[in-house]
Amino acid sequence: MPEVRRLVLAMGQAADQRPFRLAWSRWRRSHQAVAARCHATRRALRQATSPSARAAPPPAATEAGLTDAEWHLAQPLLPPQKPTTGRPRHDHRTVLAGILWVVRSGASWRAMPTEYGKWETAYKRYRLWCATGLWPRILVELAPRGSEVSL
Repeated sequence: MPEVRRLVLAMGQAADQRPFRLAWSRWRRSHQAVAARCHATRRALRQATSPSARAAPPPAATEAGLTDAEWHLAQPLLPPQKPTTGRPRHDHRTVLAGILWVVRSGASWRAMPTEYGKWETAYKRYRLWCATGLWPRILVELAPRGSEVSL
């Protein structure tokens, strides 16, 4: 409807403006037709290649969390819970359990269960530990003995 309105208004303009408006309208309609065909093709390809079954839901929090044995292995590596200055950090065990849940489940950070605290906190702590080189050491410590760890 807006294109019809533009054409009617173009017919009411000066005679020297009409050819430009009509050519522009023809170009715009042809461009929109090409875009619509491309969009339909992309959508059909995406539907044809996407799996018909939904992905498996992430594991429950208890299945991918942090066990007591893992906590005792990782605890000595972590920085002090209460820094010398500033606000105390969130509980390392809770945050580490959340990070491990995300890593083991392959889910997004935003899907992390709330029992592990805020996903933002876990993500920031993960990034900090990666930047300082602590995360690879935690992974090596938590890996089963005799297995290789991919960092």
